[in-house]
Amino acid sequence: MEEFYPRTINRAIIILLPRQPALDWIMRVEPEQEPQTLANIRQDCDALMVSQREVDSVESAQKWVHGNWEMFFDEFLGDWYTDEEVWPEKRTLKMFNQWFDIHYQSNVWDFADEPIEHDEDAEDEQA
Repeated sequence: MEEFYPRTINRAIIILLPRQPALDWIMRVEPEQEPQTLANIRQDCDALMVSQREVDSVESAQKWVHGNWEMFFDEFLGDWYTDEEVWPEKRTLKMFNQWFDIHYQSNVWDFADEPIEHDEDAEDEQA
């Protein structure tokens, strides 16, 4: 068996971790659902791979997220409830910052021995 050595890749990771106001909104929208906890909703969050050339520090990660906050906010809300009628009406960057912690990781280790596939690649193969 050929020995495989992991390597770092030229990406950083940003994770947006929901905070208490996000949990409060989830429970307010559907109070009869099974109660959620902050630990539970923070357990499996999206990881955003970004270029290390563009994002190379906590500060640049925050700046990058702040430049795209509306998209990330909408994605989070849509993951919980697709009915936009229940989404907070006046979303702002200030509100986003109250709802999310921004975590930045500079090293991404690639332990897989197959190439990265993008959604478009998988769609092309199925066609």
